[in-house]
Amino acid sequence: MLRDGSSDDAIALAQYAERAYLEYALSVVKGRALPDVCDGQKPVQRRILYAMQRMGLGWGGPNRTTPAKPVKSARVVGDVLGRFHPHGDQAAYDALVRMAQDFTQRYPLIDGQGNFGSRDGDGAAAMRYTEARLSRISTLLLDEIDEGTVDYVPNYDGSTVEPRQLPARLPFVLLNGASGIAVGLATEIPSHNLREVADACVALLKDPQLGDEALFALLPGPDFPGGGQIISPAADIQESYRSGRGSLKVRARWTIEELARGQWQLVVHELPPGVSAQRVLEEIEDITNPKARPGKKALTPEQQQLKASMLALLDGVRDESGKDAPVRLVFEPKSSRLDPQVFINQLLVHTSLETSVPVNLTVVGADGRPVCKPLRQILQEWITFRQDTIGRRSRHRLERVRERIHLLEGRQLVLLHIDEVIAIIRESDDPKAALIARFALTERQADDILEIRLRQLARLEAIRIEQELQALREEQTRLEDILANPASLRRLMIREIEADAKAFGDARRTLIQAEKKAVAEIRVVDEPVTVVVSAKGWVRARTGHGHDAAAFGFKAGDALYGTFECRTVDTLIVLGSNGRVYSVPVASLPGARGDGQPITTLIELESGTQPLHFFAGPPSSTWLVSGSGGYGFLATIEDMTARVKGGKAFLTLDTGEAPCCPSPVQGQGRIQWGGVEGPVGPEPEADAGTGAGAGALAPATHVCCVSRGGRILTFAIDELKAQPKGGRGLMLMRLEGGDTLAGAAAYAQRVRVEGSGRGGKPRGETLEGRSLANALSARGRKGREGRFGFEPGRVWRLN
Repeated sequence: MLRDGSSDDAIALAQYAERAYLEYALSVVKGRALPDVCDGQKPVQRRILYAMQRMGLGWGGPNRTTPAKPVKSARVVGDVLGRFHPHGDQAAYDALVRMAQDFTQRYPLIDGQGNFGSRDGDGAAAMRYTEARLSRISTLLLDEIDEGTVDYVPNYDGSTVEPRQLPARLPFVLLNGASGIAVGLATEIPSHNLREVADACVALLKDPQLGDEALFALLPGPDFPGGGQIISPAADIQESYRSGRGSLKVRARWTIEELARGQWQLVVHELPPGVSAQRVLEEIEDITNPKARPGKKALTPEQQQLKASMLALLDGVRDESGKDAPVRLVFEPKSSRLDPQVFINQLLVHTSLETSVPVNLTVVGADGRPVCKPLRQILQEWITFRQDTIGRRSRHRLERVRERIHLLEGRQLVLLHIDEVIAIIRESDDPKAALIARFALTERQADDILEIRLRQLARLEAIRIEQELQALREEQTRLEDILANPASLRRLMIREIEADAKAFGDARRTLIQAEKKAVAEIRVVDEPVTVVVSAKGWVRARTGHGHDAAAFGFKAGDALYGTFECRTVDTLIVLGSNGRVYSVPVASLPGARGDGQPITTLIELESGTQPLHFFAGPPSSTWLVSGSGGYGFLATIEDMTARVKGGKAFLTLDTGEAPCCPSPVQGQGRIQWGGVEGPVGPEPEADAGTGAGAGALAPATHVCCVSRGGRILTFAIDELKAQPKGGRGLMLMRLEGGDTLAGAAAYAQRVRVEGSGRGGKPRGETLEGRSLANALSARGRKGREGRFGFEPGRVWRLN
């Protein structure tokens, strides 16, 4: 201790916490969650396999064809916990169960007896009821473990040792895949077909510079235990393999079974990975019998619409899975006249029959570092590991062969002088030393001779020794060639891989065939409709055109904002106070029998945002969008259509600015703003307030800008530019002295200016002909004084 009471080895708390956290993170990453690229196993899996091999639960016999008798899983778990894995028994048992499930692992390493769970998420029976032994394919991981192939490390208490890795004869990290979440890292490695992986390894051994196209032709994609179909394009699969990360689209496989009297049913017999029949049934139940979402008192329009569309197609669904058919989901259509493709597409869109499978090839590399690796690097690192393993096995075997040759050469020498050897042993006080001196033997040879039984001195034994020596010398030559010649080692490795692929390989289960992703198809009848919007934001749609706006009724205190003549296939756009745009399909608007529905139930406004302006029309119609700061640009309704209810940022505004009322430029039908008719068709005799002249809007030629200070500016619309992605735009009108823009309208002949006079009384004025021509100038000027006699508040186009 120092005088101030501190220790000379003390460290700051922050430094200690950082070091402790990093040690913990590394322990989780390497000690629990991530597989090793060499043998493909996580530590708990490796310990289970090694413990079961020590317990004699593997396959024996000359060709490893005789299985051991299974034992209780609880006995296996106890041995694993007591010797190698000081963690919870349930964690070890769960790992054992997963290695025995043929629907979880492509090539199960454990042969389980009893209830080891099901595809539908049913858990395994308790470990005291189930039994386990190693499967035959586990011999590819464990057969060479006693041949000097791997390093051993002390177990957790130093009482015994465990292998650092298993001498895998094939890259199990790809065969069975892996899934795990560590601290700051995760892995999602899909399973692959054994024959394809073996072919890829052989090809890389023969040509280390093998091109990606050739490699991916041999290993085209994952092969899941439950089959299914990968519908992602080959380019997406290859990109996932090149980068080590990606996402693949996988869908179920089905058949159409023809029944009597022209009836048919859809039968799903293969599911995507991680999807169970029970899960699909629950999703169907949620769609056809939905419950109100949290915070809602009733079903949303989307839930009601989805329920109606599903019930219009689906009559019933049942699970007929069993022993003969692991997966058999039967879907019965409402009518035999339904198009099967439409029926299937609806199921794919709204259930897990089509899903995404992540790809994240993160492994603990040969250097001990956890890294996301491309497929080629994983194969190359395993090949390097396997070559080193074969080298270590060959050196270990060569040492044993040399030792055996050494002993047999001593025995051969003794048999040539058997009588003299017997006499030395009988008469000498130290026969070992005498034998060494007489025949120039080594101590090891002398000990072996002294331990020989009398029956091994027969004449026939000499012949056997000669034969064994010949075989051992041939093996010695072969082993020395393997160790001295890399080409010989590669040829041996290729033969072993091909033999293992022949013994354990099977056909591919997962079909790889690119298809388009299923999308929800909402068929809308294209017909004329009038969208009605109230001043308080209630929306509805009435069939047909030519309606008198005065005939529409509203709630007490509400009034008309505007009507828009369009079609059911068009879109309603809402412009928020923050410049964000929201879109609602016209076909999804409520009918006009009631007061409609608040727009806030159809879109998701940001906190503090209010819907300010509404307009509807076809996607190709062009609009002038502007802000009170005096800037604006052109955009189409298609540009402003958002994919989500939360809309998208479109009009850039500075602090204190607000959006102005958008103005149609072309491609728009008749509009009535607050009961006064706006855009009409090209007929020049159409009256602005009578509702006559409905039709396609004539293209605008100019823009009229009016400020709240009463100034007016017009310029040619060609001076503006289109901004499909939105933004701030170009300066429309130069504002001075705190003045703001009341509105900007594109026009062909006339515009309408509305505002408030003394006492807040509504006032308005129509600008046309000379009034507009007198204000004509270049864009960005301050314009001339309008002399309206009231403060302008809004500007819109009349024709």
